[in-house]
Amino acid sequence: MKILLSDSFDASLPKKLEEFGEVTNDKSQQSTANVVLIRSKTTCDREYIDQAPELQLIIRGGVGLDNVDVEYAKSKGIQVFNTAEASAVAVAELAFALMIAVPTRIVEGHMGMKEGKWLKKELGRTELLGKTLGMIGVGNIGTEVAKRAKAFGMTVIANDPQKATHEHAEMVSFEELLTRSDYISINAPLTDTTRNIIRTETIARMKDGVILVNTARGKIVNEVDLTAALESGKVRSYATDVWYSDPPANDSPLLTAPNVVMTPHIGASSDENMLRIGDVVVRIIRDFVSHSA
Repeated sequence: MKILLSDSFDASLPKKLEEFGEVTNDKSQQSTANVVLIRSKTTCDREYIDQAPELQLIIRGGVGLDNVDVEYAKSKGIQVFNTAEASAVAVAELAFALMIAVPTRIVEGHMGMKEGKWLKKELGRTELLGKTLGMIGVGNIGTEVAKRAKAFGMTVIANDPQKATHEHAEMVSFEELLTRSDYISINAPLTDTTRNIIRTETIARMKDGVILVNTARGKIVNEVDLTAALESGKVRSYATDVWYSDPPANDSPLLTAPNVVMTPHIGASSDENMLRIGDVVVRIIRDFVSHSA
């Protein structure tokens, strides 16, 4: 078996995979690979799959499969997996860090100090206690965000078509989530239903001064519409780790929009999570080999 690491994983992973066969990060060997491991940079579309005739297994280290043509892969007899559960804590911690950073004015305070400014009176803060957090999607990551929000004394509501009830959130309609939330955390996969779900029409139904946190996918929001809402003050702040592309295009309006807190898609990149991802990858391949024997 030949295993191709097409993207970056923990340095310990190749050694762990040697029990299953040849391990390489040489992308020119795509045509002879039986297993390909990807993260966000590699897109396994039809063209990629057609150029890998020996491919039997695709594993995405991370959450979501929007960079894999899952149906086409399955039509070719290729099994597809991700490591969604492994990344839950890492992404949730970043989502909550972003959500805390906005009302505590951490970025403005830090930059002011670097510039020799003492903005003690200028940087009025607000608290999370007593605020309502609306969760768009409450799967593995959303659940971890909800647990942390409850610990901070927030009221947590959620909308998720896959769930009627949830231990840590009151399930509500999407309309009610928009109108009740002081904060909205986006933790849904990118699908035809969620693409551009945050746009002018839905933003108009939100509270004035709502704060949005996105650690899911950049294309869930309409960048132009959201930028307009930030400029008008309808949306108080947008805190995001995700973009239309990695990295975002230089002309992305959000890069220069007011009141944006941004990170370069680092949600799943904790040292601990990279080890967890590796462990899940090993387990998936071991199960694959045992069932193929």
